Amino acid sequence: MAPILTSLLIGALFGAGLAISGMMNPAKVLGFLDFAGDWDPTLAFVMGGALLVSVPGFALARKRPKPALETGFQMPTRRDIDGRLIGGAAVFGVGWGLSGFCPGPALSAMATGVPGVYVFVAAMVAGMAAYRFLLSR
Repeated sequence: MAPILTSLLIGALFGAGLAISGMMNPAKVLGFLDFAGDWDPTLAFVMGGALLVSVPGFALARKRPKPALETGFQMPTRRDIDGRLIGGAAVFGVGWGLSGFCPGPALSAMATGVPGVYVFVAAMVAGMAAYRFLLSR
């Protein structure tokens, strides 16, 4: 199977999982982040389920000489924590907390036609462009 078709199928499976779990609904995410109010633990269960699948999957993948559809693994080379990492995590967290979207669910939610998601995705793309521009200077 061609890598592009495999990527499409895996992306569709991921999007379906987000839709079924309700994680494309920003109210669910904001409910999870509302510890002082009406806290919704659903996202914790979704994350726990993801860990139950991904941890053994990564352990099995590390035992392989290469991925099934690539010539080699692409692993990060840096392990240090610097200002850019902390700043990026902070910006991500603030955006997630204000909007209830993170990038994957936001892209999937574009299919729902909810106007707020288009504003979020536009801001996300603008942020990525600004980062590239600033990085190139």
